[in-house]
Formats: sequence, structure tokens, C-alpha cells
Amino acid sequence: MGSNILYIEDNPDNMMLVKRALEARGYKLLSAMNGIDGVSVAENEDVDLILLDINLPDIDGYEVARRIRGSNRKHALTYVPIIAVTANALKGDAERALAAGCDVYMSKPINIRELWARVEAFIPSSL
Repeated sequence: MGSNILYIEDNPDNMMLVKRALEARGYKLLSAMNGIDGVSVAENEDVDLILLDINLPDIDGYEVARRIRGSNRKHALTYVPIIAVTANALKGDAERALAAGCDVYMSKPINIRELWARVEAFIPSSL
């Protein structure tokens, strides 16, 4: 398998969709079902990219992004791309995601071709 992508998402259906889509392109998907676990996985695993839901059951994705960017492993996590993947589509949501440390904002429902393009812009597929 190729590059490690962490997906922080509390919806199992979205998790399965993204897992299948990315594994079909040769990526390995790591997962976390809430923000606290997501920060922990990011700090303890080698990740090449993070997909981050904004609406999580414990801390929101904005706080997750801030914690990842301010991590003790800052040297390793400062430059890991974070793509916010969210149903939030209100004016200012994209700006809030970018201000929290995300690199790209992508809205739900997830379009697989757009997902592939966004991910491959940061880490080329191994296929």
C-alpha cells in the first residue's frame, strides 16, 4: 500500500465510502471516529495527509486542526496537508477552516472524483 491518509470522521458510511475510494487508488486509510482520537493518531502514526470532518462528537474539526498544527510533534505535523471535508456550507465556513490550519475546504456530499483530485494534488497515487 502507498501513502497513509488519516480520516477523522464520525459517520461510518462516509468512512467506508472514502476508505474504498482511496484504497482503490493505492492509499492506506487510517481512521478516527472523533477529534481527540484523531489528534492522537496524527501524533503517533506517520501520516501523509489528513481528511477532517468539521462536525465531530467531541471537539470540532477547527479545534482538531489547531491542535494538530500546535502539536508537540510540530516538526512532523506542521506541513501535513489537512483537507476539511464538511457539510458546513455557510458563508465564512471555508475561511474558518483555513484559519484553523486546514489547507483545503471540500464540501459534502463527497464527490469521489473531486476527492481523488484533491488528495492527488498533495500526494500522487501509487497507481
